[in-house]
Amino acid sequence: MNDTKGVDGATTAETGKLTAAAIEAARKLFAGPIAFQLSAPKLEFLPPANLPEVAFAGRSNVGKSTLLNALTGRQGLARTSNTPGRTQELNLFLVGEPPVLRLVDMPGYGYAEAPKDVVRQWALLIGDYLRGRPTLKRVLVLVDARHGLKPVDREIMDLMDKTAVSYQIVLTKGDKVKTTELAATLAAVEEEARKHPAAHPVLIATSSETKAGIPELRAAVVAAAFA
Repeated sequence: MNDTKGVDGATTAETGKLTAAAIEAARKLFAGPIAFQLSAPKLEFLPPANLPEVAFAGRSNVGKSTLLNALTGRQGLARTSNTPGRTQELNLFLVGEPPVLRLVDMPGYGYAEAPKDVVRQWALLIGDYLRGRPTLKRVLVLVDARHGLKPVDREIMDLMDKTAVSYQIVLTKGDKVKTTELAATLAAVEEEARKHPAAHPVLIATSSETKAGIPELRAAVVAAAFA
């Protein structure tokens, strides 16, 4: 794999280490216009596949919407709720003016209390999107740092391995655990990720509260979009 060029030519190394130039380029991009585009309950409602897309997936209470708001520096861009499973459609956001990429907020998975028919529809939508979107560059799989990988996370990882969709694991809520516990979780998840052919080898630990890891996550999104 060659170095990956961002929107201004900044690169990330083959090892996955993000350069200062890449982080700054991503900061500038995300400081510019970002807007909600639409919600799609089915694949046919998606806009034309004319921009690179980076999607966010995770269990229903992993803090996905909060992380998206931290990533974009905009409170309320992605709606947060105390009720798990609120996101039931693909929510698309345009980055840049003119737009240069899309962020896709996928329905949360693994919410046991949701009606079975709703869970089935979520699963179909996620599967259809992963299999049928040619401009999907990478899925960021969000994992709660307090719990590590759950069986439902492994299921979505297996699905992306089978569909050959590149994905990268991002730990959320890193401020909720001790530094030693976070390091141990990172090591354990990283070791497991190595066993999955479609998984990116580098993990990112984040906190929406302290903003730890957010600059690196922005740069990772840009690197994936323009790979």
